[in-house]
Amino acid sequence: MVRRYDPERRERIIEAAIRVVAARGIAGLSHRSVAAEADVPLGSTTYHFASLDELLIAALRRCNENFARLVGERPQLFDPAVPLADALTRLLEEWFAGGRGPMELEYELYLAALRRPALRPVAAEWADGLTGLLTRRTDPGTARALTAMMDGISLQVLLTGGEFEPEYTREMLARITEGAAR
Repeated sequence: MVRRYDPERRERIIEAAIRVVAARGIAGLSHRSVAAEADVPLGSTTYHFASLDELLIAALRRCNENFARLVGERPQLFDPAVPLADALTRLLEEWFAGGRGPMELEYELYLAALRRPALRPVAAEWADGLTGLLTRRTDPGTARALTAMMDGISLQVLLTGGEFEPEYTREMLARITEGAAR
């Protein structure tokens, strides 16, 4: 039997895992469901990811990378002429404008770390990465508080089925940034 060289297979498996979690939740994730979604043999998923935790780590890391790219592509976040609370509120508005589906997927993967300790370091990468980016505009403690506030607001909107409220968000973020300026 000839072995087919497929350098993109691992990436396709990760993307398939993300689609499976988006459609069926983490409970619907299995090597078999991912293999079917990626249109690869079952052995390929277990070759690249020996456990489901390894696959979830790769999926969560991909979501982290996508969010970091979204943040990095927003020059207003790093423009001192734009109030930081305004820039962060706009970022969240854009994130929510993309629909609840992608955000719910990312939070489902993020919160899976509650029950899967192997995911915790990768979940922490998201908060640490955002905090690190925000230290370009403020001190580390304030950056951490802003990250926590954004995370909390996002999670509450998703969990309650409520609407994102830009004015409230801007006000709460401004309280943190203005408190740091004192």
